Amino acid sequence: MKYAENILGTIGNTPLVKVNKLTADLPCLVLAKYETFNPGNSVKDRMALQMIEDAEASGVLKPGGTIVEGTSGNTGMGLALAATIKGYKLICVISDKQSKEKVDILRAMGSEVHVCPTDVEPSDPRSYYSTAKRLATEIPNAWYVNQYDNPSNAKAHYESTGPEIWEQTNGKITHFVVGVGTGGTISGVGKFLKEKNPDIKIWGVDTYGSVFKKYHETGIFDEKEIYPYITEGIGEDILPKNVDFDVIDGFTKVTDKDAAIYTQRLAKEEAMFLGNSAGAAIKGVLQLKEHFTKDDIVVVLFHDHGSRYVGKMFNDDWMREKGFLD
Repeated sequence: MKYAENILGTIGNTPLVKVNKLTADLPCLVLAKYETFNPGNSVKDRMALQMIEDAEASGVLKPGGTIVEGTSGNTGMGLALAATIKGYKLICVISDKQSKEKVDILRAMGSEVHVCPTDVEPSDPRSYYSTAKRLATEIPNAWYVNQYDNPSNAKAHYESTGPEIWEQTNGKITHFVVGVGTGGTISGVGKFLKEKNPDIKIWGVDTYGSVFKKYHETGIFDEKEIYPYITEGIGEDILPKNVDFDVIDGFTKVTDKDAAIYTQRLAKEEAMFLGNSAGAAIKGVLQLKEHFTKDDIVVVLFHDHGSRYVGKMFNDDWMREKGFLD
């Protein structure tokens, strides 16, 4: 008989799926690394489990302890799966720009959720970064995950996501495109693929209001680049240690409107019911058209599931309110 000992045994080994209609004008083959097949419906299941297992091994996470993390929702879901199986309490700190569905799902999984304002500096005590750090110091036997700077984040993708993509494409991949938030996925996958073939191009998808693209191109952290944006799960107003700019060949920025519209288009034209960052990612691929030839194989990673955005990108009233639909 074939079965997993628990739900954590089903993480990884997600399929590659060809994108057809939206990429019809591109000369290359575009394949989606479809991470919603993970049990928590996102790529973050991989690194959440890795970070917990590494923390257990090092002794910083002790039996019966409390896990505390600032999250945009998906890492929280991955942590919730592992926390439930392993017997930990989980406290998630989330910003108020995240969808209501994400908050509801985290609570449904047994997590305690604190919601913080988005439009404050990271150093502000009200920010979700600062709140998570504070709670971890105040609560006995607590461990602060810190996915932004935790090396186990990128390690998970170096050891699982990268090798899967290499094997699934028989080593023929020429470009990897992915939205960048904490930096773990692009850095871990990018490092693995570059070691296999240094000619593989690694492209990050950024959003307007985030610092990544300009910093990569100029080395300048420009606070004037920072302003509130709607796209979830990608972009940052900080420079996480997990972002290895040396393995990234370039960034392309996608607007909130394009990300939202292409999220809908993926569902309606490709039957791919995905999250907001997938819309940004596929639009990023289209914007990079001039970099592709007929012999190229482009893998784009789709992070999470559309069920977390039903009240937002899949709600036409919300889309009109934001000016994304006429």
